[in-house]
Amino acid sequence: MNNEIIQKLENGEKILGTFLELGGSTAVECLGLAGLDFFIIDTEHGPFEVESSMDFIRAAELRKIAPFVRIKDATRPSVLKMLDIGAQALIIPCINSVEEVRKLVEYGKYYPVGMRGFAPTRAGGFGFEDFAEDINNYFDFCNSHTMIIPQCETLGCLEHIEEITAIKGVDGIFIGPYDLSISLNKPGQFSDPVVVNAIDRVVKACKSSGKFALIYAGSKESAKKYFQEGFDGVAYDMDTRVYINAYKDIIKNIKS
Repeated sequence: MNNEIIQKLENGEKILGTFLELGGSTAVECLGLAGLDFFIIDTEHGPFEVESSMDFIRAAELRKIAPFVRIKDATRPSVLKMLDIGAQALIIPCINSVEEVRKLVEYGKYYPVGMRGFAPTRAGGFGFEDFAEDINNYFDFCNSHTMIIPQCETLGCLEHIEEITAIKGVDGIFIGPYDLSISLNKPGQFSDPVVVNAIDRVVKACKSSGKFALIYAGSKESAKKYFQEGFDGVAYDMDTRVYINAYKDIIKNIKS
């Protein structure tokens, strides 16, 4: 479960991914073959559970694309199970407080950073991977190769973003721009100064704490803009929408 995404980010590379909503291991393979850096298994809005997510992660490992999971909530089981099956990063939605983030680190990072529960799970080859043979080495490896990424989409998270990004064990922040704009009473108004300033505040907090900044983009133009504004990673659209739009364009071109 060597996490090449972290190495890319530390080298200053920009990473590009998408949300998996279609499901299916073949769909995951196609995302890898397309050359994306990562994809996000969406268990918040999508229908996926732990067993189906594990199959997607296996396909990701085959095609060398990093499997991220947006978990359904900030509870210990949601954090623990997805890490145990091999998720390389967790995006955690609906964060409202600093204490919630501290608990996430407790659930998701092993001793001495957190108190993640130990078991010889798939993430360590059920104890047979080289890095899992010694428990202390296993803890160090997992802590440095799995990412805890709170999602900033609420006023509570935004108002405490400097304190949140400073927490040891937090690896980055993922902005959900739509829900954040709604929280700011500016739904979908991404050029409004209030929304622009909020996004800029998150990026500055990440940079100040040495953490990675990621965001969702619904268009190629906004994805390019976010990279120019200093974001380290962009999740471009959803595979369902890309799929539909591609076929709509094909139909239009052929039948016109």
